[in-house]
Amino acid sequence: MMGIKDIAIFGAGGFGREVACLINSINGKEPQWRFVGFFDDNEAIWASENHYGRIIGGIGALNEWVTPLHLVIAIGSPDILRSVAERISNPNVFFPNLIDPSVVFLDPDTLSIGKGNIITANSFVSCQVEIGDFNILNGYVCVGHDVKIGNHNVLMPSCHVSGGVVIGNSNFLGLQSSVLQNVTIGNNTRIGAGSVVIRKTKDGYLYLGNPARRFDI
Repeated sequence: MMGIKDIAIFGAGGFGREVACLINSINGKEPQWRFVGFFDDNEAIWASENHYGRIIGGIGALNEWVTPLHLVIAIGSPDILRSVAERISNPNVFFPNLIDPSVVFLDPDTLSIGKGNIITANSFVSCQVEIGDFNILNGYVCVGHDVKIGNHNVLMPSCHVSGGVVIGNSNFLGLQSSVLQNVTIGNNTRIGAGSVVIRKTKDGYLYLGNPARRFDI
């Protein structure tokens, strides 16, 4: 589809409003998007408005949308992010990668990226990186060479992911956390803010500290 395209955000909270600002930033460089509003599962805010647009309805309204619509899912919980993505069944809904103009790709020709990803301001992605679907790199995130990132991961501001790291699915990396080179993080893992992961993690645990230690969630 050519020209200006309709776009909406699922999630009308704080991060959703930040993504609305991201859309404005992209349009400021080159107009691409017509923002039609927010979808959200919170019925109490349906038909209301915030500073950036109206809240149209929930997943039902989205699945009944009858014209082509691009959608970004602005939710900072990997589990809820995955759940929302799996509940969208409307063939009229498409999932663009929304990338701030300030993001640096060291070698775009060797980048592999899926759909529905959000990469916000001043992030850096090195060479030969693979990124799957519905990931959030939320500002000043640094991704090293040969990194592989699966689906539904949330990397909070100023995360550092060193070269050769493998990140599976549905992981949460907290503010200013770091993963050292060639470490594997599997699935459903939580890394606490400021933590430094120096060895392979086990699925389903919380890791805190420097070096990061394992705790039950």
